[in-house]
Amino acid sequence: MTTVDTAIARFAGDVQVGDAIPPVEHRPTQVQLFRYCAVTWNAHRIHYDKDYAASEGYPDVLVQSHLHGAFLTSLCTGWMGEHGRLVRVQYSVRRFACPGDVLRCEGEVVRVEPADGGVVAHLRIREVRESDDVECARGEAEVFLPVGTGGS
Repeated sequence: MTTVDTAIARFAGDVQVGDAIPPVEHRPTQVQLFRYCAVTWNAHRIHYDKDYAASEGYPDVLVQSHLHGAFLTSLCTGWMGEHGRLVRVQYSVRRFACPGDVLRCEGEVVRVEPADGGVVAHLRIREVRESDDVECARGEAEVFLPVGTGGS
């Protein structure tokens, strides 16, 4: 998994429309899916029982919708750095993913609005399955960035 350096301090003056959010890759494993089921109390067999998933027509167990969302949320929080605040995130899962798939999360700044003490950056975010370039999830997020000593 590639991570974003969350020690980065990103401030209001550091962001503009069109800025790309550096991509972050995740490769979920069967163990990760099983553990995610346990901590989220998700007992649906399609996430941990390969034979059951096959009976539903899938090639393997499936990544949970909420885990797709967690990957996209992590993209945003890693990008905003320690001084930012995630105001809102919403996403929609469009296609399935399985253990071993490389899922690339990426995004861009589509709008920047002044806010008390900083700006709110509006982000378009998505998760792409690299093997076939299929978009598994897409969404939007709003991140507050304070005025600070960065590019402000």
